[in-house]
Amino acid sequence: MDEYTTRTYGTSVQDNRPLFGETSARDRIINIVVGVLTSLLLIVTFISAFVFPQLPPKPLNVFFVVCILLTCASIGVLIFWYRQGDLEPKFRNLIYYNLFSILLLCICANLYFHDVGK
Repeated sequence: MDEYTTRTYGTSVQDNRPLFGETSARDRIINIVVGVLTSLLLIVTFISAFVFPQLPPKPLNVFFVVCILLTCASIGVLIFWYRQGDLEPKFRNLIYYNLFSILLLCICANLYFHDVGK
């Protein structure tokens, strides 16, 4: 927060909070790390659905991946709106929660695809 200039917004109270579209270096690093981890796990899950346990892929595996990708599409829209400034900053926590849910879905899918626990 120290990297932002102090603003008064026409009042006598100083405010250091960032406006829409402004992010700190910490927020950018968190966004990049979460995005890269989610993307890698999505790619691994997508490939695993079509390759494991054998070719041709099982229809249930393909259905599982389609459901995960549809969930990703809705989160992609939320991220787009957030970056455009149409959503309030409090929606960032909802985006993180949904990305965490997708990570868990991908882990479950990979465990199922690779027959772990049988």
